[in-house]
Amino acid sequence: MKTEKGFHCVEFKHEAQMQIYKEIKDMTPEQEIEYFRRRVETGVLGKLWGKLHGESAAEGRHNMTTSSLPHHPHHP
Repeated sequence: MKTEKGFHCVEFKHEAQMQIYKEIKDMTPEQEIEYFRRRVETGVLGKLWGKLHGESAAEGRHNMTTSSLPHHPHHP
């Protein structure tokens, strides 16, 4: 007997990825970096990240360099 699953993890993941794609598709690499930095700052884990690094999320953002970020596969 197969039961109905109330939460579809893969479907949820695809929907979240599509929403992010729609938001960043026309951005430059620099704009994408800023987009994700803002998401980190305002996201659920932003305060925790700051506490782990002994600073506020905003301070951490200013200390982070673009060279420390991974290369975006769609932008050289």
